[in-house]
Amino acid sequence: MSNSTANPFIKNPAPAIRAYLGGSFDPVHNGHLQMALYVYQSLLPIAKLQQRELQVSLLPNARSPFKEQSTDPKHRLAMLKLATQGTPLHINELELWQTPPVYTIDSVKTLRARYPHDSLIFIMGMDSAQSLDKWQDGLALTNYVNLWVFDRLSTAENDSPANGKNFDNNKNPDKNKPHVDKDLMTQNSPTLQAQLPIPLQPLITDSATDLVTPALRHLTDRSNLKNAAQGRIYIDPRPVAAISSTQVRQKLREQCPQIATLQPINAIINPTAPNSFAKWLNPAVYQYIIAHQLYSAAQFR
Repeated sequence: MSNSTANPFIKNPAPAIRAYLGGSFDPVHNGHLQMALYVYQSLLPIAKLQQRELQVSLLPNARSPFKEQSTDPKHRLAMLKLATQGTPLHINELELWQTPPVYTIDSVKTLRARYPHDSLIFIMGMDSAQSLDKWQDGLALTNYVNLWVFDRLSTAENDSPANGKNFDNNKNPDKNKPHVDKDLMTQNSPTLQAQLPIPLQPLITDSATDLVTPALRHLTDRSNLKNAAQGRIYIDPRPVAAISSTQVRQKLREQCPQIATLQPINAIINPTAPNSFAKWLNPAVYQYIIAHQLYSAAQFR
């Protein structure tokens, strides 16, 4: 008998909690993992208490509509699989194999139709959230999902990857320990709220628990979130690594035009080594980049 067989005694399982971090992940870096794992660790105690399934997924896109080039999806997916090994994170390929451009609004509509009763959360950095009015129907995202926003723009210099204070899976002895940040309650400053487009500012909540209130049972697959409750936005004040994939690619190209001659893997595992990428990338991801000669200057000629 398959392990996936539904329990016949549970007729109406509690709505699941599903959170998604979208992006090109070109390449996936420690900042991505830190945000996704923060959300997972924060929601896990709630999911257990409410006996609800919890899934936090990385949602790689086919190609960003704001970018001219993108690494082959098969390479980006392979790096995501390496980076998430040994973590509770999932990978959702909804967008990856579609013909670009693929817009986030279409993806959240698909997810809402697929999971009409579940709590859906879209994770992003403040740099993305403050430009939602420039996205394709970006201001309409909260019609379908709640938003969990990390204030990456105000990350202190001492928390930057150059100082090595970003999340490191191999050096966190409590990585599997559920974490609740003071009951998931914060007081968002007017400065943080003002960074969002004006139409979204009234949706801000000081409690992340507001994002996981189960949707009403009468929702249908044609319904949006506003039929049950207005979407909410939570700004997470915890500092996250101020890394971008663009910075990583630039650093790799500056290091050496021929990436095959970059530092060996044992050099980057040591975070004290000069120009160490241990602060930026999972070692297995770095090794994959070397093996497949990704992000070399020659690749973009």
